[in-house]
Amino acid sequence: MRAPHRADRSWGTYPQDVPAPNDIDWDGVRLHVVTGKGGTGKTTVAASLAIALATGGKRVLVLEVEGRQGLAQLFDVPPLPYAERRVAIAPDGGEVFANAVDPQEALLEYLEMFYNLRRAGTALRKMGAIDFATTIAPGVRDVLLTGKAKEAVRRKVDGVLAYDAVVMDAPPTGRIARFLNVNSEVAGLARSGPIRTQADAVMDVIGSPLTAVHIVTLLEEMPVQECADGVADLVEAGLPVGGIIVNQVRRPLLNADSQTAALAGTWDRDTICADLIRAGVLTPSGTLVGSSDIPADHLIDSLLLEAREHAERLALEQRERATLRSLSRPIYELPYLSDGVDVGSLYEFAEELRGQGMA
Repeated sequence: MRAPHRADRSWGTYPQDVPAPNDIDWDGVRLHVVTGKGGTGKTTVAASLAIALATGGKRVLVLEVEGRQGLAQLFDVPPLPYAERRVAIAPDGGEVFANAVDPQEALLEYLEMFYNLRRAGTALRKMGAIDFATTIAPGVRDVLLTGKAKEAVRRKVDGVLAYDAVVMDAPPTGRIARFLNVNSEVAGLARSGPIRTQADAVMDVIGSPLTAVHIVTLLEEMPVQECADGVADLVEAGLPVGGIIVNQVRRPLLNADSQTAALAGTWDRDTICADLIRAGVLTPSGTLVGSSDIPADHLIDSLLLEAREHAERLALEQRERATLRSLSRPIYELPYLSDGVDVGSLYEFAEELRGQGMA
Protein backbone atom coordinates (compact mmCIF):
# COMPACT_ATOMS: atom_id res chain seq x y z
CA MET A 1 0.00 0.00 0.00
CA ARG A 2 1.43 3.33 -1.04
CA ALA A 3 1.96 5.81 1.77
CA PRO A 4 -0.18 8.93 1.52
CA HIS A 5 1.41 12.26 0.75
CA ARG A 6 0.20 15.82 0.58
CA ALA A 7 -1.71 16.37 -2.64
CA ASP A 8 -0.92 19.24 -5.01
CA ARG A 9 -3.69 21.84 -4.70
CA SER A 10 -2.69 23.72 -7.87
CA TRP A 11 -5.07 21.86 -10.15
CA GLY A 12 -8.03 24.27 -9.82
CA THR A 13 -9.07 26.15 -12.95
CA TYR A 14 -8.26 29.63 -11.64
CA PRO A 15 -7.36 30.87 -8.16
CA GLN A 16 -11.00 31.69 -7.36
CA ASP A 17 -11.97 28.13 -8.30
CA VAL A 18 -9.42 26.28 -6.15
CA PRO A 19 -11.50 24.44 -3.53
CA ALA A 20 -11.32 25.95 -0.07
CA PRO A 21 -12.52 24.51 3.24
CA ASN A 22 -16.30 24.60 3.51
CA ASP A 23 -18.22 25.88 6.50
CA ILE A 24 -20.51 22.84 6.73
CA ASP A 25 -19.74 20.67 9.76
CA TRP A 26 -20.42 16.97 9.16
CA ASP A 27 -19.44 15.86 12.67
CA GLY A 28 -23.02 14.97 13.57
CA VAL A 29 -23.50 12.81 10.48
CA ARG A 30 -23.01 9.08 11.00
CA LEU A 31 -24.35 7.75 7.68
CA HIS A 32 -22.76 9.21 4.54
CA VAL A 33 -24.63 8.05 1.44
CA VAL A 34 -22.60 8.51 -1.77
CA THR A 35 -24.42 8.56 -5.10
CA GLY A 36 -23.77 9.88 -8.59
CA LYS A 37 -24.33 9.20 -12.25
CA GLY A 38 -22.68 6.02 -13.50
CA GLY A 39 -19.10 6.66 -14.52
CA THR A 40 -18.51 9.62 -12.21
CA GLY A 41 -16.44 7.60 -9.72
CA LYS A 42 -18.85 7.36 -6.80
CA THR A 43 -17.31 4.11 -5.53
CA THR A 44 -13.86 5.74 -5.54
CA VAL A 45 -15.26 8.71 -3.63
CA ALA A 46 -17.04 6.45 -1.13
CA ALA A 47 -13.82 4.54 -0.44
CA SER A 48 -11.79 7.77 -0.13
CA LEU A 49 -14.37 9.33 2.17
CA ALA A 50 -14.24 6.25 4.40
CA ILE A 51 -10.47 6.64 4.76
CA ALA A 52 -10.86 10.36 5.43
CA LEU A 53 -13.45 9.75 8.14
CA ALA A 54 -11.35 7.01 9.73
CA THR A 55 -8.25 9.20 9.99
CA GLY A 56 -7.26 9.83 13.58
CA GLY A 57 -8.11 6.48 15.10
CA LYS A 58 -11.75 6.16 14.01
CA ARG A 59 -13.55 3.00 12.89
CA VAL A 60 -15.55 3.37 9.68
CA LEU A 61 -17.64 0.87 7.73
CA VAL A 62 -18.19 1.27 3.99
CA LEU A 63 -21.09 -0.67 2.46
CA GLU A 64 -21.56 -1.72 -1.14
CA VAL A 65 -25.16 -2.48 -2.16
CA GLU A 66 -25.01 -3.07 -5.92
CA GLY A 67 -23.12 -6.37 -6.03
CA ARG A 68 -20.32 -5.11 -8.27
CA GLN A 69 -17.39 -5.79 -5.91
CA GLY A 70 -16.06 -2.35 -6.79
CA LEU A 71 -14.73 -1.80 -3.26
CA ALA A 72 -12.70 -5.01 -3.36
CA GLN A 73 -11.07 -3.90 -6.60
CA LEU A 74 -10.26 -0.44 -5.25
CA PHE A 75 -8.79 -1.69 -1.98
CA ASP A 76 -7.01 -4.52 -3.83
CA VAL A 77 -8.48 -7.26 -1.66
CA PRO A 78 -10.30 -10.52 -2.52
CA PRO A 79 -14.03 -10.28 -3.30
CA LEU A 80 -15.93 -9.20 -0.22
CA PRO A 81 -18.24 -11.71 1.43
CA TYR A 82 -21.43 -10.81 3.24
CA ALA A 83 -19.38 -9.96 6.31
CA GLU A 84 -17.51 -6.95 7.63
CA ARG A 85 -13.81 -7.21 6.82
CA ARG A 86 -11.01 -4.74 7.45
CA VAL A 87 -9.73 -3.47 4.12
CA ALA A 88 -7.52 -0.50 5.02
CA ILE A 89 -5.64 1.27 7.79
CA ALA A 90 -6.24 5.01 7.85
CA PRO A 91 -3.62 7.56 8.91
CA ASP A 92 -3.04 7.86 12.65
CA GLY A 93 -4.44 4.45 13.48
CA GLY A 94 -7.91 4.47 11.94
CA GLU A 95 -9.53 1.38 10.47
CA VAL A 96 -11.78 0.95 7.43
CA PHE A 97 -14.06 -2.07 7.19
CA ALA A 98 -16.14 -3.06 4.18
CA ASN A 99 -19.15 -5.23 3.48
CA ALA A 100 -20.80 -6.21 0.20
CA VAL A 101 -24.45 -6.34 1.25
CA ASP A 102 -26.39 -9.09 -0.48
CA PRO A 103 -30.20 -8.67 -0.26
CA GLN A 104 -30.84 -12.40 -0.05
CA GLU A 105 -28.36 -12.86 2.79
CA ALA A 106 -29.79 -9.75 4.44
CA LEU A 107 -33.28 -11.28 4.34
CA LEU A 108 -32.03 -14.54 5.86
CA GLU A 109 -30.26 -12.53 8.56
CA TYR A 110 -33.44 -10.55 9.16
CA LEU A 111 -35.50 -13.74 9.54
CA GLU A 112 -32.97 -15.12 12.01
CA MET A 113 -32.65 -11.94 14.08
CA PHE A 114 -36.33 -11.21 14.47
CA TYR A 115 -38.03 -14.59 14.08
CA ASN A 116 -35.31 -17.20 14.73
CA LEU A 117 -36.12 -18.64 11.31
CA ARG A 118 -32.68 -19.14 9.81
CA ARG A 119 -33.35 -22.81 9.01
CA ALA A 120 -36.77 -22.02 7.61
CA GLY A 121 -35.23 -19.20 5.61
CA THR A 122 -32.78 -21.60 4.05
CA ALA A 123 -35.68 -23.81 3.00
CA LEU A 124 -37.48 -20.80 1.57
CA ARG A 125 -34.38 -19.98 -0.49
CA LYS A 126 -34.40 -23.48 -1.99
CA MET A 127 -38.04 -22.94 -2.92
CA GLY A 128 -37.21 -19.64 -4.60
CA ALA A 129 -39.16 -17.54 -2.12
CA ILE A 130 -36.12 -15.51 -1.03
CA ASP A 131 -35.22 -14.67 -4.62
CA PHE A 132 -38.85 -13.69 -5.25
CA ALA A 133 -38.98 -11.39 -2.23
CA THR A 134 -35.74 -9.59 -3.10
CA THR A 135 -36.20 -9.40 -6.88
CA ILE A 136 -39.91 -9.15 -7.64
CA ALA A 137 -40.60 -6.84 -4.70
CA PRO A 138 -37.96 -4.07 -5.05
CA GLY A 139 -39.36 -2.19 -2.07
CA VAL A 140 -38.52 -5.12 0.18
CA ARG A 141 -35.05 -5.34 -1.36
CA ASP A 142 -34.36 -1.66 -0.65
CA VAL A 143 -35.62 -1.99 2.92
CA LEU A 144 -33.18 -4.85 3.48
CA LEU A 145 -30.22 -2.97 1.96
CA THR A 146 -30.86 0.30 3.75
CA GLY A 147 -31.74 -1.63 6.89
CA LYS A 148 -28.21 -2.99 6.99
CA ALA A 149 -26.85 0.55 6.98
CA LYS A 150 -29.29 1.58 9.68
CA GLU A 151 -28.28 -1.39 11.84
CA ALA A 152 -24.57 -0.57 11.45
CA VAL A 153 -25.18 3.05 12.45
CA ARG A 154 -27.10 2.04 15.58
CA ARG A 155 -25.04 -1.02 16.58
CA LYS A 156 -23.24 -0.95 19.91
CA VAL A 157 -20.65 -3.28 21.39
CA ASP A 158 -20.38 -3.21 25.18
CA GLY A 159 -22.36 0.01 25.18
CA VAL A 160 -20.07 1.75 22.66
CA LEU A 161 -20.97 2.45 19.04
CA ALA A 162 -19.34 -0.16 16.81
CA TYR A 163 -18.49 2.41 14.12
CA ASP A 164 -17.83 6.12 14.26
CA ALA A 165 -19.34 6.49 10.78
CA VAL A 166 -20.86 4.40 8.00
CA VAL A 167 -20.41 5.17 4.29
CA MET A 168 -22.77 3.68 1.72
CA ASP A 169 -21.78 3.29 -1.92
CA ALA A 170 -25.37 3.76 -3.07
CA PRO A 171 -27.21 3.29 -6.40
CA PRO A 172 -26.94 6.00 -9.09
CA THR A 173 -28.53 9.40 -8.70
CA GLY A 174 -31.42 8.56 -11.02
CA ARG A 175 -32.97 6.25 -8.44
CA ILE A 176 -31.41 7.38 -5.18
CA ALA A 177 -34.53 9.10 -3.82
CA ARG A 178 -36.69 6.01 -4.40
CA PHE A 179 -34.00 3.74 -2.96
CA LEU A 180 -33.72 5.75 0.26
CA ASN A 181 -37.38 6.69 0.68
CA VAL A 182 -38.32 3.17 1.72
CA ASN A 183 -41.55 4.21 3.47
CA SER A 184 -42.96 5.28 0.14
CA GLU A 185 -41.64 2.18 -1.62
CA VAL A 186 -43.28 -0.30 0.77
CA ALA A 187 -46.56 1.61 1.17
CA GLY A 188 -48.30 -0.60 -1.35
CA LEU A 189 -46.72 -3.78 0.00
CA ALA A 190 -47.09 -3.49 3.74
CA ARG A 191 -49.13 -0.94 5.67
CA SER A 192 -48.29 -2.73 8.93
CA GLY A 193 -46.22 -5.62 10.19
CA PRO A 194 -42.46 -6.27 10.39
CA ILE A 195 -41.51 -4.94 6.96
CA ARG A 196 -43.32 -1.68 7.64
CA THR A 197 -41.75 -1.49 11.10
CA GLN A 198 -38.32 -1.99 9.60
CA ALA A 199 -39.00 0.69 6.97
CA ASP A 200 -40.03 3.14 9.69
CA ALA A 201 -36.86 2.37 11.65
CA VAL A 202 -34.76 2.94 8.53
CA MET A 203 -36.40 6.30 7.88
CA ASP A 204 -35.75 7.33 11.48
CA VAL A 205 -32.06 7.29 10.53
CA ILE A 206 -32.07 8.19 6.82
CA GLY A 207 -34.53 11.05 7.23
CA SER A 208 -32.67 12.54 10.18
CA PRO A 209 -29.58 14.76 10.66
CA LEU A 210 -27.63 11.53 11.22
CA THR A 211 -27.57 11.10 7.42
CA ALA A 212 -26.20 13.13 4.51
CA VAL A 213 -26.60 12.17 0.85
CA HIS A 214 -23.55 13.30 -1.15
CA ILE A 215 -23.62 13.46 -4.94
CA VAL A 216 -20.58 12.82 -7.15
CA THR A 217 -20.39 14.53 -10.54
CA LEU A 218 -18.05 15.53 -13.34
CA LEU A 219 -17.79 18.96 -14.96
CA GLU A 220 -19.86 17.77 -17.91
CA GLU A 221 -23.40 18.58 -18.96
CA MET A 222 -25.14 15.25 -18.34
CA PRO A 223 -23.59 14.44 -14.94
CA VAL A 224 -24.20 18.00 -13.72
CA GLN A 225 -27.82 17.91 -14.89
CA GLU A 226 -28.34 14.56 -13.16
CA CYS A 227 -26.75 16.02 -10.04
CA ALA A 228 -29.18 18.95 -10.11
CA ASP A 229 -32.11 16.58 -10.68
CA GLY A 230 -30.89 14.39 -7.83
CA VAL A 231 -30.78 17.35 -5.44
CA ALA A 232 -34.32 18.29 -6.44
CA ASP A 233 -35.55 14.69 -5.97
CA LEU A 234 -33.97 14.43 -2.53
CA VAL A 235 -35.41 17.76 -1.42
CA GLU A 236 -38.88 16.76 -2.67
CA ALA A 237 -38.64 13.47 -0.76
CA GLY A 238 -37.55 15.29 2.40
CA LEU A 239 -34.17 13.55 2.48
CA PRO A 240 -31.01 15.28 3.78
CA VAL A 241 -28.84 16.57 0.92
CA GLY A 242 -25.14 16.59 1.70
CA GLY A 243 -22.28 17.92 -0.39
CA ILE A 244 -21.38 17.79 -4.08
CA ILE A 245 -18.08 16.15 -4.98
CA VAL A 246 -16.68 17.17 -8.38
CA ASN A 247 -14.43 14.35 -9.52
CA GLN A 248 -11.67 14.22 -12.15
CA VAL A 249 -10.92 17.95 -12.19
CA ARG A 250 -8.14 18.54 -14.73
CA ARG A 251 -5.23 20.93 -14.43
CA PRO A 252 -5.78 23.92 -16.76
CA LEU A 253 -3.22 24.73 -19.40
CA LEU A 254 -4.39 28.32 -19.99
CA ASN A 255 -4.89 31.26 -17.68
CA ALA A 256 -7.91 33.54 -18.06
CA ASP A 257 -6.26 35.94 -20.55
CA SER A 258 -4.90 33.12 -22.69
CA GLN A 259 -8.28 31.40 -22.69
CA THR A 260 -9.94 34.59 -23.98
CA ALA A 261 -7.31 34.95 -26.71
CA ALA A 262 -7.64 31.31 -27.75
CA LEU A 263 -11.43 31.56 -28.05
CA ALA A 264 -11.26 34.84 -29.97
CA GLY A 265 -8.41 33.70 -32.22
CA THR A 266 -6.34 36.76 -31.32
CA TRP A 267 -3.09 35.13 -30.31
CA ASP A 268 -0.16 36.74 -32.17
CA ARG A 269 1.46 34.18 -34.47
CA ASP A 270 4.81 35.99 -34.49
CA THR A 271 4.94 35.85 -30.71
CA ILE A 272 4.17 32.12 -30.75
CA CYS A 273 6.89 31.56 -33.36
CA ALA A 274 9.42 33.48 -31.25
CA ASP A 275 8.46 31.46 -28.16
CA LEU A 276 8.92 28.20 -30.06
CA ILE A 277 12.37 29.33 -31.25
CA ARG A 278 13.37 30.19 -27.67
CA ALA A 279 12.08 26.77 -26.55
CA GLY A 280 14.24 25.05 -29.15
CA VAL A 281 11.28 23.65 -31.09
CA LEU A 282 11.90 25.82 -34.17
CA THR A 283 15.18 26.83 -35.74
CA PRO A 284 16.00 30.55 -36.06
CA SER A 285 14.95 30.27 -39.71
CA GLY A 286 11.49 29.11 -38.64
CA THR A 287 11.56 25.40 -39.47
CA LEU A 288 10.86 22.50 -37.13
CA VAL A 289 14.03 21.24 -35.44
CA GLY A 290 14.99 17.86 -36.88
CA SER A 291 12.44 18.01 -39.72
CA SER A 292 12.75 20.81 -42.25
CA ASP A 293 9.83 19.34 -44.21
CA ILE A 294 7.27 20.59 -41.65
CA PRO A 295 6.72 24.35 -41.96
CA ALA A 296 6.32 26.50 -38.88
CA ASP A 297 2.86 27.68 -39.98
CA HIS A 298 1.57 24.11 -39.91
CA LEU A 299 2.83 23.60 -36.35
CA ILE A 300 1.40 26.93 -35.17
CA ASP A 301 -1.98 26.17 -36.76
CA SER A 302 -2.10 22.86 -34.90
CA LEU A 303 -1.17 24.52 -31.60
CA LEU A 304 -3.83 27.21 -32.01
CA LEU A 305 -6.47 24.55 -32.76
CA GLU A 306 -5.54 22.60 -29.64
CA ALA A 307 -5.57 25.79 -27.58
CA ARG A 308 -9.03 26.69 -28.83
CA GLU A 309 -10.38 23.21 -28.05
CA HIS A 310 -8.91 23.39 -24.56
CA ALA A 311 -10.33 26.88 -24.05
CA GLU A 312 -13.78 25.66 -25.11
CA ARG A 313 -13.49 22.81 -22.61
CA LEU A 314 -12.56 25.27 -19.85
CA ALA A 315 -15.53 27.47 -20.76
CA LEU A 316 -17.84 24.44 -20.51
CA GLU A 317 -16.42 23.54 -17.10
CA GLN A 318 -16.91 27.10 -15.88
CA ARG A 319 -20.58 27.02 -16.95
CA GLU A 320 -21.09 23.69 -15.21
CA ARG A 321 -19.41 25.01 -12.06
CA ALA A 322 -21.85 27.92 -12.06
CA THR A 323 -24.75 25.46 -12.28
CA LEU A 324 -23.39 23.48 -9.33
CA ARG A 325 -22.93 26.64 -7.27
CA SER A 326 -26.57 27.54 -7.92
CA LEU A 327 -27.58 24.39 -6.01
CA SER A 328 -26.38 26.05 -2.78
CA ARG A 329 -24.59 22.98 -1.47
CA PRO A 330 -20.96 22.71 -0.31
CA ILE A 331 -18.70 21.69 -3.19
CA TYR A 332 -15.57 19.57 -2.95
CA GLU A 333 -13.17 18.76 -5.79
CA LEU A 334 -10.87 15.84 -6.55
CA PRO A 335 -8.19 15.93 -9.25
CA TYR A 336 -7.98 13.85 -12.39
CA LEU A 337 -5.16 11.32 -12.17
CA SER A 338 -3.67 10.51 -15.56
CA ASP A 339 -2.18 7.25 -14.28
CA GLY A 340 -5.52 5.94 -13.04
CA VAL A 341 -6.67 5.19 -9.50
CA ASP A 342 -5.00 2.73 -7.15
CA VAL A 343 -4.99 2.21 -3.40
CA GLY A 344 -2.52 5.05 -2.88
CA SER A 345 -4.83 7.38 -4.81
CA LEU A 346 -7.58 6.75 -2.26
CA TYR A 347 -5.32 8.17 0.46
CA GLU A 348 -4.54 11.22 -1.67
CA PHE A 349 -8.24 11.81 -2.26
CA ALA A 350 -8.95 11.29 1.45
CA GLU A 351 -6.41 13.99 2.28
CA GLU A 352 -8.04 16.32 -0.26
CA LEU A 353 -11.47 15.76 1.28
CA ARG A 354 -10.12 16.41 4.76
CA GLY A 355 -8.31 19.53 3.59
CA GLN A 356 -11.53 20.88 2.09
CA GLY A 357 -13.49 20.20 5.28
CA MET A 358 -15.51 17.14 4.33
CA ALA A 359 -14.05 14.96 7.09
